[in-house]
Amino acid sequence: MNVKLLIFTFFICVSGIVWSQEDDEIRFDAKVSKNKLGVNERLRIEFNMNKDGDNFVPPEFEGFRILMGPNQSVSHSWINGKRSFSKSYSYVLSPLSKGNFTIKQAAVEIDGETYKTTPVNITVTEAVNDPNAPPSADDIAGENLHLVAEVSNSNPYLNEAVSVVYKLYVSPQINVSNFLPKDNPTYNNFWSQDIKVSRYQVETGLYKGKQYRYVVLKRVVLYPQKTGKLDLEPLSLDVTVDVPTDRRDIFGGRLYTQTHKVVTAGKRTITVKPLPEEGKPAGFTGAVGQFNFDVVTSKTDLKANESLTAKLQVSGSGNLKLFELPKLTLPSSLEVYEPEFEEKISTSLKGMNGRVSDNYTIVPQFKGKYPIPSVVFSYFDPKAEKYKTLSSHQMLVNVYEGPTGASDDVALSGNNAVAKQPVSITGNQFRFIKLDTSLVPKSASIFFGSTGFYILLLVPLLLIPIAIFTGKKRTERANDVVGNRVRKANRLAKKYLSEAKRNLGDKEAFYESLERALHNYLKAKLKIVTSEFSKEKISELLLSKSVEKHVVDEFILLLGSCELARYSPSTSAEMKEDYNKAAQVISLIDKQFSKS
Repeated sequence: MNVKLLIFTFFICVSGIVWSQEDDEIRFDAKVSKNKLGVNERLRIEFNMNKDGDNFVPPEFEGFRILMGPNQSVSHSWINGKRSFSKSYSYVLSPLSKGNFTIKQAAVEIDGETYKTTPVNITVTEAVNDPNAPPSADDIAGENLHLVAEVSNSNPYLNEAVSVVYKLYVSPQINVSNFLPKDNPTYNNFWSQDIKVSRYQVETGLYKGKQYRYVVLKRVVLYPQKTGKLDLEPLSLDVTVDVPTDRRDIFGGRLYTQTHKVVTAGKRTITVKPLPEEGKPAGFTGAVGQFNFDVVTSKTDLKANESLTAKLQVSGSGNLKLFELPKLTLPSSLEVYEPEFEEKISTSLKGMNGRVSDNYTIVPQFKGKYPIPSVVFSYFDPKAEKYKTLSSHQMLVNVYEGPTGASDDVALSGNNAVAKQPVSITGNQFRFIKLDTSLVPKSASIFFGSTGFYILLLVPLLLIPIAIFTGKKRTERANDVVGNRVRKANRLAKKYLSEAKRNLGDKEAFYESLERALHNYLKAKLKIVTSEFSKEKISELLLSKSVEKHVVDEFILLLGSCELARYSPSTSAEMKEDYNKAAQVISLIDKQFSKS
């Protein structure tokens, strides 16, 4: 009896020790609501631990969007005098697409040691249809949320204005708490101008016969630069939507659940018609719209060597920035300076409106009457669908005082003939060579003691202070670190931009050489082939070299201008402006490289 009792007592003690050891074992694991689900279903995952831990690190949840979480819960319980503890972190996930996914390890620190869960494999299949199940929050949001791109004209002429307005329609059944753009259209093959939306204003309107609220998100005016079918890239938004549920709070108010919905405006296609060849004027430079044209002079009566201004101006609505103005041709006796371009343009949903002009400064050299011939400007009117030609009035400039020219002073007769002014001859105008001379023999002179002797003697003495002064200036210049940096930067700018400067006036050659100059400059400074890098990488490299951010942004903007210029016309003034900007940016970058 005593032996049996002893054996029984021994087994009871061993079992208690084992039980105690099992209770003290630390566990940290991951549990999912299902391992296989449809793309329209939800997945719940819990990370449980039986002992309190710190520094919980969840996995990345690749292939899923987090709808809720992390939600933390802690429980304590006593069973048969034994204490048990449980702590969990839970998430509600939504799959982004079909396929096989792995939820990687989560980690937590317990008693100074790191514990990790086992990866969980999830299979996402096609959407699951359940006719008896109530519609999900995503379904309700999809039915009551629409992003629409309204195009004013889907069949325009080349260079005719097209407006695009993006509206987000929201049904009264749901609420939108936030939205973020995912993809912004780039409008390839279009010249584009954004019209800023300063404030989102909620309005009401009909969408497919139903009452909706809507907000105008973006407005843009496009001028097609290519004929044929052109695609508008869609605008996409990630919208946070509050969807009502069947539950109510203690006061009877409806409870809402939040979900995310990606909406897109859809791809739109615009068919661009070419301008007709029939009736196209010889001097047509691409103007499309409705315009007025005139040439105005500041004065018509003046003296020689005084100046007057002739303004050649086009006003109206159309592609004012995308065509060249005609040239003003004047008699050779009038000194004409390069015209100064001036523009005053505003852009609305109807397109560009305003005026552009070339201001010529003219200086007559001689007395006379000079004609300013009629100038012709042609444009295409898309409303009338035909070309129109405007001519300025012929004017006469009267120079009433000044020297008389031999042949360039003209006056107009009834048939615009040129009447030459007679040459006035004075009595002393033609003189003959004198034949009688009075030659005087020159006596030999002694050099020593002469004026030339003393000049040559004093010149070396005068050169000494000049040499000392020049040496000091050279030393000061050598010690002028900032000034030397500026001079060195300007030399580099001229070196790399010399090819671009030679191509001013030729749009394609200019912007190709300008882009090549910018990349060659970076290649020399960074010792890398920058053409293999994106703009983001170039920006990162320049910032790492302590180049100021606004200078880097200006450099990246110039690279973008070079790419954009291949699809849109550019005037000589715009090319010269881009050239000056490039020289300035290279100079600034070189100075900041030197500082670093």
